[in-house]
Amino acid sequence: MKVLVVGGGGREHALVWKIAQSPLVGKVYCAPGNPGIGALAENVPLTVDDLPGLLAFAKEKEIGLTVVGPELPLSLGIVDLFEEHGLLVFGARRNAAIIEASKAFSKDLMKKYGVPTAAYDVFTEVDPAVAFIDKVGVPIVIKADGLAAGKGVIIAQSRDEAVATVNDMLSGNAFGSAGSRVVIEEFLVGEEASFLAFTDGKQIIPLASAQDHKAVFDGDQGPNTGGMGAYSPAPVVTQTIHDFAMAEVMRRTVDGMAAEGRPYRGVLYAGLMINGSDVKVLEFNARFGDPECQPLLMRMKSDIVPVLLGVARGDLSGVAIEWHDKAAVCVVMAAEGYPADYRKGDEIRGLDEAAAIDDLYVFHAGTAAGDGKIVTAGGRVLGVTGLGATVKDAIDRAYRGVAKICWEGVHFRKDIGAKALKR
Repeated sequence: MKVLVVGGGGREHALVWKIAQSPLVGKVYCAPGNPGIGALAENVPLTVDDLPGLLAFAKEKEIGLTVVGPELPLSLGIVDLFEEHGLLVFGARRNAAIIEASKAFSKDLMKKYGVPTAAYDVFTEVDPAVAFIDKVGVPIVIKADGLAAGKGVIIAQSRDEAVATVNDMLSGNAFGSAGSRVVIEEFLVGEEASFLAFTDGKQIIPLASAQDHKAVFDGDQGPNTGGMGAYSPAPVVTQTIHDFAMAEVMRRTVDGMAAEGRPYRGVLYAGLMINGSDVKVLEFNARFGDPECQPLLMRMKSDIVPVLLGVARGDLSGVAIEWHDKAAVCVVMAAEGYPADYRKGDEIRGLDEAAAIDDLYVFHAGTAAGDGKIVTAGGRVLGVTGLGATVKDAIDRAYRGVAKICWEGVHFRKDIGAKALKR
């Protein structure tokens, strides 16, 4: 079978890496891919939002399964388009991907179906939003309603910052159309975890637990990013928390989406805030988290392709997932300036030395090839992912890989996985 993966980041590199291992797969294509992916698959020069181009390519090459990585093509309806043409495709349809594409929809859905989440309200005008800020107090969370590449969430620590953020989003166009409506919600205290599950719209198969690190600097300081690292398993997700998340979050959400006439098929990602036995949902994503995908797929023992096919066909009966006992840790290496304006075009050195380390894989996220070199081409450049018998072993291996790689202005967090050690 031929498989097409849509996307070109670290998540898609991990998906290609895992899919290419399947005995069911003869050839993998990736659009647009990146130099790291190009070592495993054939890169196709098509952008993720070129739906007609992607459809024509899938038909021409007789692709047996298309796997959609990023949120943008899902929100544009790539799954609907491919299904209309009789093609098998893994991902949420457009009317289900709204669970990520609109934070207001997501919050309203949770409220309606009893999924635990923070108190909130939705605003399109500045004055009522400021009145709500004054009522709730700070710190307070302000979210652009639409897709903002993981950066549309601001935790305002002071009233001045909160008011300025609302003005930026609603009046100043800081996030374009994504910020023309904002969700403002109470600030939750606790430890975050990522809870992902495959679903065919009825059956739900959970993935292993994981934890992302959103803030750019050590100790969860600085602005939010798309994710500076992740590890799996996450000790904060105890069996009790896992069972609660399956029953009160995943089951209620999948059933709620079906009741709304928006059956959800794909991978559903719930960002959880855990404070003792109290669990609330921060957000939903309609796709694999990035960088959580990297350590999760490193730990997945089973062939992923039967799972992807089961979801695409709408029937996960008889499908199960086995996991390695080992832990996995991914450290994101970022370009100078990220998550604000960042440098591009710096030569990356040491990739071969890192690749020589056992149980370590370097996933490319924002790279390009030029003059026989690999150079930086994005904010998050690499996801250096190590396996180990324990989380500490995996941390040590990942940072051993990081130490081999360098470029001008590189930065990364030095505390990825530290919360697991404290537990």
